[in-house]
Amino acid sequence: MAPPLFIRLNDSDGVVIARATLLPGTEVAGVTATSRIPAGHKVAVRAHDPGEPIRRYGQIIGFATQKIAPGEHVHVHNCAMGDFARDYAWGVDARPTAYVEKPAHFMGIRRPDGRVATRNYIGILTSVNCSAHVAQLVADAFRRGPFGGADPLADYPNVDGVVALTHKTGCGMTQNEPLALLRRTLGGYARHPNFAAVVVLGLGCEVNQLGGLVQEQKLAGRLRSMDIQEMGGTRKTVEAGIAFVREALADANKVHRESVAAAHLTVALQCGGSDGYSGITANPALGAASDLLVRHGGTVILSETPETYGAEHLLTRRATSREVGEKLVGLMRWWEDYTRREGAEMNANPSPGNKAGGLTTILEKSLGAMAKAGSTNLVDVVAYAEEVKAKGFVFMDTPGYDPVAATGQVAGGANLVCFTTGRGSVFGCKPAPSIKLATNTPMFRRMEEDMDVNCGTIADGDESVAVCGERIFELMLRVASGERTKSESFDFGADEFAPWTLGATM
Repeated sequence: MAPPLFIRLNDSDGVVIARATLLPGTEVAGVTATSRIPAGHKVAVRAHDPGEPIRRYGQIIGFATQKIAPGEHVHVHNCAMGDFARDYAWGVDARPTAYVEKPAHFMGIRRPDGRVATRNYIGILTSVNCSAHVAQLVADAFRRGPFGGADPLADYPNVDGVVALTHKTGCGMTQNEPLALLRRTLGGYARHPNFAAVVVLGLGCEVNQLGGLVQEQKLAGRLRSMDIQEMGGTRKTVEAGIAFVREALADANKVHRESVAAAHLTVALQCGGSDGYSGITANPALGAASDLLVRHGGTVILSETPETYGAEHLLTRRATSREVGEKLVGLMRWWEDYTRREGAEMNANPSPGNKAGGLTTILEKSLGAMAKAGSTNLVDVVAYAEEVKAKGFVFMDTPGYDPVAATGQVAGGANLVCFTTGRGSVFGCKPAPSIKLATNTPMFRRMEEDMDVNCGTIADGDESVAVCGERIFELMLRVASGERTKSESFDFGADEFAPWTLGATM
């Protein structure tokens, strides 16, 4: 039997979601569509007066800006943001985690310090934009082409690649929080278990001095560093960098994979190019997979603070303590002040693509985005790029912009990324592999070379959220064991490195 034309998420909702494009006159949920309703968009199933809350997921997603009749399309033309009280109810829904008796395992790479890697890269980092080109020249000497050709790493089958991660800052910046944040990010990457060896290249006269970076991040003995000015220029630095990589490759190739517990997995949860199905299919399915990973002893990191705004009261209910919950609320207050200072507003997100896909306000987007974190306890809240030490569900403060958010999560220790998308984002995040989850079947079929999992099966009525979540969890284990993702087949992941830039450019 064909699934119904609409999706009702909660009995208290005043809207339902169109499963397919609805034409005027179509009967849906007891009302008649009065205009064309695109797939993934909302249709009112009861009347709303101006100023009345509009609910989806049983939660407020906005307020009617005009009278809305049953059957009308509900979107940016008649629904907008508004203030409303949140009941933070600190920890009332926190429950002991139901850990499994026999945790799952994957084939990981155990480092000498006991940490476990899912990939085995040689990393080239930069202290400043001025050394970016030199770093790229070093990496290019070992670059594998995504479409074939000679393989300069053919003699090193256990090495996944040599990658240069460059950025646009490091000098002309204020020397307080912006510098500390950049150094924390670079330090997190320098220590990342997915790097067998790392060299950091600087120019020599930048604000982010290599000596300060190494000392502040306690990196002595963990990496090699080179200043272009001290080395004698571009050619000599490139030659020295290539010599370092060749020396490191022999040792890096000696690794072998062994069976390790899923507790060694730390997964970054991301969504980008979201649509009206994101909070119905891929995000809840990833949430189910997140719950499974936590029950097996692992860790998941939710971030994108502006894309949790308006839904934070649902996370504070799951906090293991009031202190943890208050840290999350404190982030929301910081972001409100930050956007106010910059002459912006929190509802500047969703993006045009999100709105075309059916998302109307940041409240609606946030309620769908938080579903990625499943239902387990919120055990900690950490700063951008801060090392994640707790096991379970952790929240990290980041912007909503995907490359910047994922960069912070990987710096914090994520060794795998799961990325949901409804519009069709293409993304990678070296040195961590990135799994792409499609929210709807038409996009999955259109971009099947880029998507790893079709979660549109949920909207199609072919699969439950729980079953799709199990598929995602099993794929997590296989990818962590070395199975390549679609983004890896195209060699994504270097250009997406994007540390969060704060402060004035001087």
